[in-house]
Amino acid sequence: MKVVLLMLAGLLLEAQPPDLAAGKASAFDRAVVQEMSDARVQPRAYAKHLRALRDDFEGTLWKRPGRVPLRTEEGVAALDEAIAFLESTRPLGPLRFNEGLARAARLHAQDLGPRGALEHVGADGSRLSDRLNRLGTWHGLVAENISTGETEARQVVIQLLVDGGVAGRGHRKNIFHPDLHQAGAGTAPHRDFRTITVIDYADGFTPK
Repeated sequence: MKVVLLMLAGLLLEAQPPDLAAGKASAFDRAVVQEMSDARVQPRAYAKHLRALRDDFEGTLWKRPGRVPLRTEEGVAALDEAIAFLESTRPLGPLRFNEGLARAARLHAQDLGPRGALEHVGADGSRLSDRLNRLGTWHGLVAENISTGETEARQVVIQLLVDGGVAGRGHRKNIFHPDLHQAGAGTAPHRDFRTITVIDYADGFTPK
């Protein structure tokens, strides 16, 4: 999975597209943001959730109870690195849930899912800043994470924290970036990975 680059604030006036993501965020999407916030506020406590998974690994094979074994790129080494990070990093302030960011994330998830895509560029060529400009006004920094295949909020966040196979652990860095204070998640069915969850972050975002 790619990681979107953090961008400086800007605003372009664009026509707002049809509302393909009407309605409020689901309980699941809110739970994803809450889990990330919990990890930021109490990283050492959150490390216990990851440590409980160590015995499920055999080399690079992750044998999670009740699920098909998953062949990972780095095996338990990536998990241990994430645990060490959480146990040594300083706590940050919470992530505040933002309904506008959740709407933007939901729109992007709905765009990616039917196409089987896993990218930060939309079918219309839009990037995160473009999509946020359509829906409101953002300032400071923005970022985006994408998770696939997970139907439990905690597992979404663990996947992003471990960030196995991702150079630089960019998803983890987004979660713990001190200048990102708001977030919204959106989930949709995915053609190849069953489900996709997009999380959009911002220093601040005001919906139209």
